[in-house]
Amino acid sequence: MKRRVSAMDVRKKFGEILESVFYRGDEIVIERAGKTMGVIVPADRYEAIERSRQRLFELVEKNWERNKDVPYERIERDVDKAVGEVRRTGSR
Repeated sequence: MKRRVSAMDVRKKFGEILESVFYRGDEIVIERAGKTMGVIVPADRYEAIERSRQRLFELVEKNWERNKDVPYERIERDVDKAVGEVRRTGSR
């Protein structure tokens, strides 16, 4: 469950909030004056996000090396073409 909690409530109820994150898998959005200041998520979810992020960077690096000599204009044209195809078919 995702909940929004004020920074002051987090300070007052940190133990309770931490348990709800650990045991129930809650995601806690911490706000101060209506502005999101941070998020507390379960450790396994954070680790999954970090693995996905690392994999993304590896793929970008791999493709960068493979395409480093391709002119920017060609890459831009190919990306525009792919985006147009997705928009026409409604695929995501």
